[in-house]
This record gives sequence, C-alpha cells and structure tokens, in this order.
Amino acid sequence: MTVFRFLPIFAFREKEVFVFNIEAFDIKLNTEFIGRNFVYAEELSSTNSFLVDKNSNYNNNGTVVLAEKQSAGRGRMDRTWYSQKDQNLTFSILLKGNKKLNSRINLINFAATLAVAMSIENLYQQRTHLKWPNDVLLSGKKVSGILIESTSSGSRIERIVVGIGINVNQSIFQGKFNIEPTSIRNEINDMVDRERFLAEVLNNFEWLLNKVTENGEFILKEWRERCNMLGEKITVSDGTKTQYGIFEDIDDSGFLLLKTKEKVERIHFGDVSIV
Repeated sequence: MTVFRFLPIFAFREKEVFVFNIEAFDIKLNTEFIGRNFVYAEELSSTNSFLVDKNSNYNNNGTVVLAEKQSAGRGRMDRTWYSQKDQNLTFSILLKGNKKLNSRINLINFAATLAVAMSIENLYQQRTHLKWPNDVLLSGKKVSGILIESTSSGSRIERIVVGIGINVNQSIFQGKFNIEPTSIRNEINDMVDRERFLAEVLNNFEWLLNKVTENGEFILKEWRERCNMLGEKITVSDGTKTQYGIFEDIDDSGFLLLKTKEKVERIHFGDVSIV
C-alpha cells in the first residue's frame, strides 16, 4: 500500500502525531485495488473536492483519501457535513477506467451504503436500515451518508468519486438535523476501532463493486432487504416541490418508484420521509 500524509501548514512535523494508525489499518485491508493508494490528511476542505480535482495528481483507480477534519465537508443538496475531528471516518474513493461502473452510478451508491451497513452488522451485530437514496440508519437515526460526484469529458465519464461519512466514535451532536444523528459508539456503548472498521468497509465495498458489474440484481435485493420504507406512505421533496404517495419499489437503476392515485412515477432524487 502506498501512503501519503498531509498536515496543515501550521503543524510542526517533528511533533506530528497520527491518531489513525495506518499500519493497523493496512493489516486488515484485504483488497486488490481499493485503498492500495491511501492518502491521510489532518485537514482538507473536502475529500470529495480533493479527488474530483484532476490537478490533485491522484489518479490511480481505487485511491482513498481520509481526512480527520473537513473545513467544508458536504452531503447531498450542498448540505454541510459536520464531523468531530479524530472521532469519525470521512473519506472518498476514486473510481475510473471501468465503463460498466460509469453507467451504474446509482448502484455504486447502493453498494457504498451496503458496504457500511454490512460492516456494522458483521462487526457489531447491529441491525441497520437503509433510507433512499444514500443514508444508513441505526435505531432510526443517521449513522452514515454517501455523496457521489463525477467529472466528464463530453459524454464520457472520466472519474467517479464516492464520498462516505460515518459517525464512529462521536458521542454528542449539536445543531439541527433533518434526521437525528447517532454513532456506532452510541449504539454499542463502546469505542470503535476505526482502523479495523475502515478496512472492513473497503473490503466489502470492493466485493460489492464486483457485484455491481456482474450481478446488479444482488445489490438491489440486498438493499431492499434493509429498506423498511418500502410499501409505506411517504413524502418526497426535491427542494422545489413535495410529492405524496406510496414507496412502491426501486427500479433496476435504483430510482424510487412513487405510486400516486394517478400513476407510478420514477423519482431521480429528493428527501424521503414517512407520512
């Protein structure tokens, strides 16, 4: 594994202390390409922005950038993502050079949520639920969110960046949230080994990426099994309008199928809430 470290410009290198133990993480990592180029940063504006920028000079497929703090971290619809330094996992994964993946971005999003959910289930025996399109819930509270961005040249997608934020060891959350937050630590009443957990997520994500290209139905099936909103009366808001109906299903591309009195409508994006 190739590791790069970045520190804030005001840090003294002779005193640098890395809370995240990269060696312990590397021992647990069992992937072929995801995370084999690993960038550790004390602080970045945004791990997604860092990898979306082609001038960052990190172009290897599977590169992972982890930042202990993001000064401008964000989620969907340009919402700010708050994360306590040294307590959680905020990282991004670069995907490029795979035409099959380029045409299945929604399934990549589902694969990322499943990687987080399966890792929590495997390591801590906690029941997870998935909220369309990109949230992982524990006890009905948000523990993780996904943000996927891409760059294109003409009609060709050049790079896909999968941003993942996971509340791991943070115990207190201040502010107003659309969905009440929680952390793995709060749910299991114990500190979480971040190195082990990140390796588990990346291991699962690479395995699930293969499913995206080989057997997309597997991804859809696993996602449906963890979504407890299917069949429920919901509202969907895209910021300009709100629609009401029944969450009938997701289609083969991962879009939400909203059943109203008049028709079944395909929803591409929006915030979903149970009525």
